[in-house]
Amino acid sequence: MTATGDELAGVVDLFGALTREELSQALTELAFKQGAAVDDAAVTDAIETAITEYVLVEYAPTSSDASDADSESLLTVGPAAFPTLPPNAEDLPHILDYETRSVDRDRLAEQVQTRLEAEADEAVAADDADRAAALLDVSYDLEAWAAVETDAIRASLTPLLPQD
Repeated sequence: MTATGDELAGVVDLFGALTREELSQALTELAFKQGAAVDDAAVTDAIETAITEYVLVEYAPTSSDASDADSESLLTVGPAAFPTLPPNAEDLPHILDYETRSVDRDRLAEQVQTRLEAEADEAVAADDADRAAALLDVSYDLEAWAAVETDAIRASLTPLLPQD
């Protein structure tokens, strides 16, 4: 079974947020429903790619989040996602006994902004124009997705980009 990042986001969106293990299990169940084989390494790679591309983002709940008392990191839909349900995914909430979670959107936005700042600093330090261009796009997505300001991030990335 193969799934795009947006399809992974669609699966996560059904539940609000999932752990990595829960998402992997959901994809295994989905593959079974579709009559497809599951390649665990491919699932892991797809999740990692979706995170790298900000299609999925990690949310670190606080210890005071009652629904996530174990404070395990969760995956939720990111600013670069266009969640799409893969075939048969609408059945997953009936098959899997996962709670529907909500995340603190302000806290999530801060966490994503902090990650974007750190990755922008790494791209600048490495003089990585390709990563800078990708992160520049994410900065615009992030501002549309949450009430955060990314002008300083864009200013740090812009010098790496070719000037027309």
